Amino acid sequence: MSRNLHAVVLPPGPPLLRRLEAALDGSGPAICPISPELPAPALGRLLDALRPSWVETADGRHRYDCGAGCAPGPAVADDTALLIATSGSTGTPKAVELSATALRHSASATLSRVTARPGERWLCCLPTSHIAGVQVLVRSLVAATDPVIHPRFDVARVAGSGAAHISVVPTQLRRLIDADVDLRAFRSILLGGAAASPDLVETARSRGGRIFTTYGMSETCGGCVYDGTPLDGVSVDIGADGRIRLAGPVLFTGYRLRPETTAAVRDGAWFVTQDLGAIEDGRLRVRGRADDVIVTGGEKVVAGEVAAVLARHHAVRDVAVVGRGDPEWGERVTAVVVPGDDPPDLEELRAWVRAELPAYAAPRQLELVEELPLLPSGKPDLERLRQA
Repeated sequence: MSRNLHAVVLPPGPPLLRRLEAALDGSGPAICPISPELPAPALGRLLDALRPSWVETADGRHRYDCGAGCAPGPAVADDTALLIATSGSTGTPKAVELSATALRHSASATLSRVTARPGERWLCCLPTSHIAGVQVLVRSLVAATDPVIHPRFDVARVAGSGAAHISVVPTQLRRLIDADVDLRAFRSILLGGAAASPDLVETARSRGGRIFTTYGMSETCGGCVYDGTPLDGVSVDIGADGRIRLAGPVLFTGYRLRPETTAAVRDGAWFVTQDLGAIEDGRLRVRGRADDVIVTGGEKVVAGEVAAVLARHHAVRDVAVVGRGDPEWGERVTAVVVPGDDPPDLEELRAWVRAELPAYAAPRQLELVEELPLLPSGKPDLERLRQA
């Protein structure tokens, strides 16, 4: 059996929630939520990769037509409820297919992990075109509660939302802390989307925040490892190449119309991620992305590990580490830092890194910025930082 696929180009709100509910219970088509703010050229490329049956916008519904004689793609599997568009690290649009079964399991496991009580509401203030935002809506549907939906993140509105549970990225949590928002108002704060500094997590917890650091991606229905421990039913392993491998009922079905790409990241029941990791004291530690390895002077440096060390420095408020072209070293390790009140200097940070990592991992360039550029998902825009 199969079902139609609709690209739903709508902002966060009740219409999108209704379409998601119908997709989950099987009474409506599968949907791929897309931000209406996406520029027209990018939207066209995404629709051409997705090839839906219909495109829904605030102005109505129309048949998909690429304008070059191509037709809609085949229907999706009967249990497929949601597709999430992602460009990954390549910039090429692809769509992750998620079943209703996987989405419900993820939502139920999260509700159990955070001990959500009947009637407690979730606040959605993340983009619903990304898995972190739309999964807040799925949890609300599974819990049979009405979500609080904010089209954009706003500190004052979040503080007064009355919601019990919230999902944010590190930058948003930092803004809540800076505004002296009472974090005790939330029974749980899911923190994901990007690596969070230990200082940020410690500060939030010291102010009464019940923080759950999450790790996951679109292919796992969002966060599937909380505070280093997998959700019920999820298994974690580290491959011989150092990459994190995940298995369990939250895994995606495949990438739409891209069986070769799907096969490349599946090893039997395991999904092979692009992240490097380690199991320490029974908990998963994410080292960084495999494609963020910096080759400097013939040595390989995991950018995420350097960033994690720098994030513990008292003068570093936020940080990203990237490789930039260098005629002598091939790539130079560059630390882009949002400083605290007392900005650090390069030699200070180099000494700090050398105390924990090999000398070649110490940054050779320091750039101080007011804030890191972010992608719509809340992750640092590393490509932009590399080219700066």
